[in-house]
Amino acid sequence: MRRRTVELAVILVAAVGVEARQARLTARESIYCAPIRTGVAAKSRSLAALGMTPKGEDREMKSRLQDPSRSLGKPEWHDQTMPLAGDEVVVIQEGDFVVKDFKFRDGETMAEVRLHYRALGKPARDDKGRVTNAVMLLHGTGGSGAQFLQPQFAGELFGAGQLLDTAKYYIILPDGIGHGKSSQPSDGLHAKFPQYDYDDMVAAHHAVLEHLGVAHLRLILGTSMGCMHSFVWGETYPEFMDALMPLACQPVQIAGRNRVWRKMVMDAIRNDPEWKGGEYAAEPKQGLRTALDLLLIAGSAPLLMQKNYPTRDAADKDLDDYFAARMPGLDANDLLYTVNASRNYDPSAGLEKIRARVMYVNSADDFINPPELGIAEREIRRVKGAKFVVIPISDATHGHGTHTWAAVWKGYLGEVLEK
Repeated sequence: MRRRTVELAVILVAAVGVEARQARLTARESIYCAPIRTGVAAKSRSLAALGMTPKGEDREMKSRLQDPSRSLGKPEWHDQTMPLAGDEVVVIQEGDFVVKDFKFRDGETMAEVRLHYRALGKPARDDKGRVTNAVMLLHGTGGSGAQFLQPQFAGELFGAGQLLDTAKYYIILPDGIGHGKSSQPSDGLHAKFPQYDYDDMVAAHHAVLEHLGVAHLRLILGTSMGCMHSFVWGETYPEFMDALMPLACQPVQIAGRNRVWRKMVMDAIRNDPEWKGGEYAAEPKQGLRTALDLLLIAGSAPLLMQKNYPTRDAADKDLDDYFAARMPGLDANDLLYTVNASRNYDPSAGLEKIRARVMYVNSADDFINPPELGIAEREIRRVKGAKFVVIPISDATHGHGTHTWAAVWKGYLGEVLEK
């Protein structure tokens, strides 16, 4: 499948309407399951604000899945634990399953789409066997469910007595299509991989939940791209969740500066002669270098960067460290697809359909979603009972990446869970 223009994608979204999209997302073929392991991601380096992370762990799993001597039908299990505070630990169940004949929004079909997930805690069921305590957390562009295992998130929320105590909640962390350990271009299809979009990614989330036997969610919390996914979820499946907590996005079509930096990232990759239409033998390093420059700026916060790198030498060293950490394992096609997936996002037509309680949080130092635009305040009024909060700039905020520093906003999470 070749690239489509943004204009055509937007026309398609307008033509089908929200109701047609709901029917399309729910009309999926059945899946076959392949649990991989019970395990844990160890404490990792901090992610960039946009969720980008070195992909060594993801690459290791992907190569294992691609090895023809290993069968998806023969699960491997081993127990590991993730430390929280003190002696407390949490077990993470990590698995994959494959959707047969996955049909993408534009009509293209892929014979097998691997969807990866992590789950913490245990499902609680009512007298009819329905899961009553499920929470789903949705990651940002280029990230994975593993981003929620960082101390600044998991350490603030998952422990005993905390807001998302794993003894109380069944927490599901899916890797979106094109991300983490789920199917993506670098598996082998390269630029022939279907041009997935956010509707397709939400359909994949839904398939993960069906696989896990979850028909209703207590909460969907999404960061950045996951924030946008939460709005799509709310209008496509309005009765599926009790509450939504979108963090760091806008509930409208991506335009203005947000669109500009995304297009610049894509152009940097496509215009590098070494990209070769996606069939490169070696990564197009100059294109990726420029793309990482733009991602760094998009996720930056002036106050935080000035505090952390107060001298020229400190700033230069940080930039060198950033590239040393991000370049290895980064795949140009994967990055191109993750950014391009937002091309036809625009939930604004269906905001009135959202029935869940909404606690919508942005931060004032977010380069991508600055409060002076006034878009969030205007649009969220269309969602009945929704609350919108802008977190003021402080030493505790991290620009766009404030979404993953739970200590800053967890009071609002407590508020939406109490209702």
